[in-house]
Amino acid sequence: MRRLFVVFIFASVAAGACNRANTTASASAGSSADNPTATTGTAGTSSERAAADQSKLREITLPVGTHLPIVLDTAVGSDISKIEQPVQAHLSHAVAVQGTTVLPEGSRLSGVVTDAKRSGKVKGLAHVAMRFDTLVPAGQDERYRIDTTAVGRTAKSTKKKDALEIGGGAAGGALIGGLIGGGKGALIGTAAGGGAGTAVVLSTRGKEIHVPRGAAMTLKLVKPLTVKVRG
Repeated sequence: MRRLFVVFIFASVAAGACNRANTTASASAGSSADNPTATTGTAGTSSERAAADQSKLREITLPVGTHLPIVLDTAVGSDISKIEQPVQAHLSHAVAVQGTTVLPEGSRLSGVVTDAKRSGKVKGLAHVAMRFDTLVPAGQDERYRIDTTAVGRTAKSTKKKDALEIGGGAAGGALIGGLIGGGKGALIGTAAGGGAGTAVVLSTRGKEIHVPRGAAMTLKLVKPLTVKVRG
């Protein structure tokens, strides 16, 4: 009889434990159903983090006249480039406003060749120019449209060199004319020599101009540029 009483007590305790476990499970399930965010806590946190990062962005405007120091990544030249040919460059130094870096060093710029004129045979100096219209700040994917002054290079004049070539030809002609007989012969020789020197100059192009990769240049904004900056 006593043994049966002990068994009865044990069974009652076990049944109570099972009822409590079921009650706890039901409460947990109900809590999850009533609070959907409990199962999407990670997603919710990611969204909140993205919103927080977005709120940290602020806009800073670079005024007209701001200088942008660049280094060319594309070589250009009066005899090797064509108008509308793409050119690339990057900022050699960061651009800041009141101590805040707006455009980090290494920011990328792209543009096109706006002029590529070869040197003439008689007159006209070689010239090459380019303009940049797109900027991507370093560490970002956002592209900004920019308006800057065109930058270019012009070949040096060869007038002095041409004069020496023509003069040298005339002097040589005079010397030959003198050896032939002097007087009239010298005059004939001078005309012939000068004509030869002039012909060389007229048939030869002047120097071309090249701007190599790695060349340093400075752009200037002609319109304000507003950039999103973190912090």
